[in-house]
Amino acid sequence: MEEWLRNPASLFDIKGKSAIVTGASGAFGALAAKVLAGAGARLVLTAGNLSALEEVAGECRALGAQVIAVNRRPSTEADCAAIAQAAVDGFGGIDILVVASGMNKVAPIVDTPLDQFESIMDANVTDSWLMSRAAGRHMIPAGRGGKVVLMSSARGKLGHPAGYTAYCASKSAVDGITRALGCEWGKYNIQVNAIAPTVFRSALTAWMFEDNEKSTAARNGFLSRVPLGRLGEPSDLAGPLLFLVSAASAFYTGHILDADGGYSAG
Repeated sequence: MEEWLRNPASLFDIKGKSAIVTGASGAFGALAAKVLAGAGARLVLTAGNLSALEEVAGECRALGAQVIAVNRRPSTEADCAAIAQAAVDGFGGIDILVVASGMNKVAPIVDTPLDQFESIMDANVTDSWLMSRAAGRHMIPAGRGGKVVLMSSARGKLGHPAGYTAYCASKSAVDGITRALGCEWGKYNIQVNAIAPTVFRSALTAWMFEDNEKSTAARNGFLSRVPLGRLGEPSDLAGPLLFLVSAASAFYTGHILDADGGYSAG
């Protein structure tokens, strides 16, 4: 009998794994950091906002995790190399990379300056590419495999009428990196996947959960396209993340996991 059959939950065990989470002060990054901390991983957390980074790092330490906080964004080759090196120096290598950093600015294309388009593409696409490359330069020669999870969105495959040309383009590109890198790194037993959520509860979306006329109208309009009939909660992303960073997803790579209540299915 296969040993894992005696305890199928062991497939999700990541105790002692070395994990990097970029954008750890953001909604998904903070959630990812705390999920991995609670699951027993050792963490390198990065963010540009030092006070917010220290707050998340403290919460992760309270969950029992060893944490190295690095006050950098993965926006240059030097920054990404330093982030990766912090995990190698502190924990002996890199087993998991979660790129949760990113941004969006909503505006009609005719009103969007080129530098705004470029900043969104840099934050969502170039940073994902740079950080994956920096981590891979350690993970590949180490020869122990690993997990990479990038941050996509329902907007990676769907448009939006409210001025999302830059954001949609950037998330489509993240999907492309995920598929290409999944193919490229399969021979190294490094699985590369992405999570693509739609609206879930965070500081930025809190207004959609409020009980007032504007929020109710926006929420009901959106929910008319969500088969499960509700907005997402942080816990709805925790399970998919743990799946993608653990042995449970050992035969999944180049995959975009839609955590969206069925939104993209319709």
